[in-house]
Amino acid sequence: MFLGTHTPRLDDKGRLILPAKFRDELAGGVVITKGQERCLYVFPMPEFQRIAEQLRAQPMTHKAARAYSRVFFASAHDEVPDKQGRVTIPGHLRSYAALDRDLVVIGASTRVEIWDRAAWEAYLAESEDDFADISEGVLPGGL
Repeated sequence: MFLGTHTPRLDDKGRLILPAKFRDELAGGVVITKGQERCLYVFPMPEFQRIAEQLRAQPMTHKAARAYSRVFFASAHDEVPDKQGRVTIPGHLRSYAALDRDLVVIGASTRVEIWDRAAWEAYLAESEDDFADISEGVLPGGL
């Protein structure tokens, strides 16, 4: 399970050093793809394969599933982190997430998310007030 918030920097070659506590689980390979709210999702290969199976199970006649699959798979980039735990974020994904130098990398349970630091701070400022209200709908019965 991926947990926590980290603040790495993107180097001049578009590489990110993965947080040390995530490296073991990601060492076998990752898939980086577009996420919601203009972040990037980083999946360990087994988790990406699980999601891919779920999408494949959807009927071809399901318009939303086709649309989601197209974007999800077309933007995906697979890679094995190097010995220093670095992955290269392709230009099209850096552009999508408006990644500059300063990043925020968060653990989001079964995936990692990569955010531009300013975008993450804006997202938190917008959503923090709703956090308590949302929990009731997401976790029926509460914690």
